[in-house]
Amino acid sequence: MANRVSGHTPADRREYVPPLDPTPPGANPKVLHDELVAAAEWVSQYLSELPGGPVSSPIPVRRRVRLRDAPLGRRGQELGRVLDFVRDEIAPYPTGNGHPAFFAWVNSPPAPAGIIGDLLACAINATCGMGENALMDLERGTVRMLAGLAALPDTTGGVLTSGGSMANLLALATARTWFLTRRGSGDGPAYDRDHARLTLYYSAQAHMSVAKAAACIGLPAHRLRPIATDAYDRLDPAALQAAVTDDLDAGLLPFCTVTTLGTTATGAVDPLEPVTDLCRSAGMWHHADGAWGGLGAAVPALAPLYRGIENVDSLTVDPHKTLSVPVGCGALLVPDPAHLHTAFAHRASYLTSGEPDVLPWLSHATIELTRPGTRALALWATLNHLGHDGITALIEQYLTLADRLRHKITAEPRLELMSSGPWPVVCFRLTAQDHGDQDQLHTRIAHRVQAAGRAYLATVAVRDRTVLRACLCNYRTTPEDLDLLIGEVLDAADADQGPADPQGGRPVRQQ
Repeated sequence: MANRVSGHTPADRREYVPPLDPTPPGANPKVLHDELVAAAEWVSQYLSELPGGPVSSPIPVRRRVRLRDAPLGRRGQELGRVLDFVRDEIAPYPTGNGHPAFFAWVNSPPAPAGIIGDLLACAINATCGMGENALMDLERGTVRMLAGLAALPDTTGGVLTSGGSMANLLALATARTWFLTRRGSGDGPAYDRDHARLTLYYSAQAHMSVAKAAACIGLPAHRLRPIATDAYDRLDPAALQAAVTDDLDAGLLPFCTVTTLGTTATGAVDPLEPVTDLCRSAGMWHHADGAWGGLGAAVPALAPLYRGIENVDSLTVDPHKTLSVPVGCGALLVPDPAHLHTAFAHRASYLTSGEPDVLPWLSHATIELTRPGTRALALWATLNHLGHDGITALIEQYLTLADRLRHKITAEPRLELMSSGPWPVVCFRLTAQDHGDQDQLHTRIAHRVQAAGRAYLATVAVRDRTVLRACLCNYRTTPEDLDLLIGEVLDAADADQGPADPQGGRPVRQQ
C-alpha cells in the first residue's frame, strides 16, 4: 500500500491489508430484518403506551454525565444494542411533546405517516441538494402543496428547511440580495455603503429567530426596528409607517418588513394588506413568518385574517408544528423562486451535471448542499395521509380545543383569561391573591405542574406580565386533558400556599 504521506512505500516494511468484509458486523440481511422488525414493534408499543405515562421525567445527573462523557469502545457492538440503548437511556427522558397533556410550546408529536416516511427516506438516503433524483422532485411537489394550502400563487417555489429559524434566515438573506441588486449595489464599494444603512422592521411580538437571522446576515441591533403592537398583539401599521419614514429621513435604507402569522406568545396574526402596501410604496420586501400559522388561509374560520397573503414576497411555514411532521421540517415559500437562485446559486466544477439540468438543483435555492430527503418524504406522507380536508379538520380541532380551554378558564373563579388567539394558544393567570410577586408566583406554578409530571405548561411574558400559556397542537389531546391541566394548575396554587419547607424555605403542598 502506498504511504499516504510521502506517496511511496517504505522499503523496510510492508503494511498488512486485512481482507475486505462486504457485510459489516451485525448488518447482514437477516439481522437487519430482525432488528427493523423489533424497532418497529417497540415504536408502536411506545406510542400506544405514551399517554398513560408521565408527561416528562427529569434526567438523573449520573445519566446526563454518562450520555455526555461516554468514550467510544474499541470493539463494535451488536446492532440490537441500538434499540436497547434508546429504550433504556433516551426514551424515558423525552421533551414530553408526544404526550396529550403537554401544552408548553408549539411542539407537536410525530404523525404516524411521517414516522414511516422518515424511516423509508433514511434507507434511500438520497440528498436533495445536488444530482437529480426522485426525492428532489418530490420536495418540489410538496413545496407546491404547501403553497396551495397557504393560498400563494401557482408560480410559488421554495425549499424545505430544518425549521422556521432557517427559513427566516434564508428569507432575510434573499430580501437583502433582492434589495441591493435592484439598487445596483450588489457588490463592491456600493455594497459596503448600502449594506451599512439597511434597516429591518418586525412586530415586537416576532419570534426571536428573526433578530437572530438579522444578526447572521450582518445587521447590527441598532438597525433593527421592533414595531409596537395593538391591543390584540398585532403589528400596528401606523407605527410601522412612522418608523420607516423616520429612517428614510435619516438616510437609512428600509429593506424588509416581517409580519408574524401566529405569534408565539398569544397566537396573534399581523395585518397583511396594509403592510404589503407600505412595502410596495417604500420598495421593501415583505416576509411573513407563518412558522405556526402560515396555513391559516386553508381554514374557513381564519381565512379572513389572511386576505392579501398571495402578495407577500416570502412565507415561512413549519409543517413540524402545524401538521405534526417529524422534526425538523420547515419551509420557505417564495412566489418568485428566481429570487432564491439569485441569492444562493453558486457553481463548482465538481458539481457540474453531465447533461443540462431540466431544473436548477435545490442547493441553488438555499445555503445547504447536502440536504436530507427525509423532510420531503415525511411531509409528503403526512400531507397525503391527511388530505386537504384532513388538514383543515386538524387545525379546526386545535381551534376548538383552545376555545374549550378558554371557556373552562373563564368559568373558574380562581383563573383569569388573558389575551390569546386566534391561533390555538391560551394565556391565563391566577386571579389576584396575596402571593407576593405575581410573576414569580406563576413561574413557581409552572414549575410545580411540570415537576408533578401529569401535565406540562410554560410561562410567557405578555405586556410585561408573566402568565401561564397553553399551546394546543397535539392531535391526541382531549377535553379530559384540558380538565387535567386546570386541575394541576389549581393544585399547584394550593400547594404554593402551604407551610414553608423547613429545609429550603419554599412552600410545600398540604397532604
